[in-house]
Amino acid sequence: MDQDLTDFTKCLQILQKKIEKKGLQIDVIVTLGGLGGRFDQTMASVETLFRATNITPFPVIVIQECSLIFLLQPGKHKLHVDTGLEGAWCGLIPIGNSCESVTTTGLRWNLTNQVLKFGTLVSTSNTYDDSGIVTIETDKPLLWTMAIKR
Repeated sequence: MDQDLTDFTKCLQILQKKIEKKGLQIDVIVTLGGLGGRFDQTMASVETLFRATNITPFPVIVIQECSLIFLLQPGKHKLHVDTGLEGAWCGLIPIGNSCESVTTTGLRWNLTNQVLKFGTLVSTSNTYDDSGIVTIETDKPLLWTMAIKR
């Protein structure tokens, strides 16, 4: 196997082949772990989320202890944040590129056609309003992160 790829990326490749071979019907791939410990390993997990779009058509969510991350693709997204499993904080992080236009609803501090990029603005330590739904519209891939209850 390719040593330029992380074990997580290799696992996704193997999983996708198994899904296709067995004709499995799934909605999402949930990965447990990959966000704790070494920072370089955490960033490798984020990088795998970028690669995942070329590996599998299914969304890939990474969960570890009290955090969840998911890479939002360009477009509009609707997240239900009223399941009772959500923790208090959430954030939007422009990893890999700047996002020139991000608009949200359902957050305490919403964004309206905001530029998100390192060195100017990164939306961390946000929280939810009481609507139970967050909408996010982005022009580039954008990392959604949120607290989850243990």
